[in-house]
Amino acid sequence: METIRNKVAESGIVTLDLAGYMIAENNIAKFDIKPFLFREMILKEKDYRAALQEHDWAIYTDKHVAIYCSADAIVPVWAYMLAASYLQPVAASVFFGTEEETIKHHLLAAIEKINVEEYTDKRVVIKGCGDVAVPDAAYIAVTNKLLPVVKSLMYGEPCSTVPVYKKKS
Repeated sequence: METIRNKVAESGIVTLDLAGYMIAENNIAKFDIKPFLFREMILKEKDYRAALQEHDWAIYTDKHVAIYCSADAIVPVWAYMLAASYLQPVAASVFFGTEEETIKHHLLAAIEKINVEEYTDKRVVIKGCGDVAVPDAAYIAVTNKLLPVVKSLMYGEPCSTVPVYKKKS
């Protein structure tokens, strides 16, 4: 009887799952300026300052907060800055942009912190399928990060990969 060999396990391929670098959606909060606008068009400084003082900032505790305005209004930059000044003491982080942009920002920052030494001269596959949608920009960022050090870079699953790069000897 012939023994079944796991060629994937024997290949020495290292799998990198970018979903593991993403912040959880339940750890993101949104701060929309729209409810603070007069007729969803105009920001009145005195009213805005008063509303911010009355706002419950505790709901943002330890959350990654996305500040944005969903109304088609001209919002002065200081209005975002003022909201950030209230959020900074309680939030894990504060970012200007949508929820999706916030997720992408944090993911790209996490990729930048990857220690490339553990991937030096390795055959690396970037996991391509999963339960979590990973922004396309992350795949470009991880390619830029790993390309100088890896032996080869692939996309997909270890059992079915698409070759992206192979170091020339």
